[in-house]
Amino acid sequence: IVANAEDMLDIMVNAGYNGCLGVIINASNFSPDFFVLKTGVAGEILQKFSNYRMKLAIVGDFSEIENKSLRDFIRESNERGIVCFVESLEMALTKLSK
Repeated sequence: IVANAEDMLDIMVNAGYNGCLGVIINASNFSPDFFVLKTGVAGEILQKFSNYRMKLAIVGDFSEIENKSLRDFIRESNERGIVCFVESLEMALTKLSK
């Protein structure tokens, strides 16, 4: 479970060491706090990817999210392209290859 920015940084370092330019993670591998924006966990994690110029694709079903702030956050992230929220592994691979 990715509970904080330090957990994600460990993953990023390992991925970078192995020559990866991006990371794909299933949404279920994040702690619930990631999806509660006021905790700041998502912002810290996304900032790491921006700082290190590495892409992140989070795979899950985000269609039923009722929280407007979280929906806006997902939409804005998808528009920027460093971090994207997608429905499938295939979509994640496509996004990361751009």
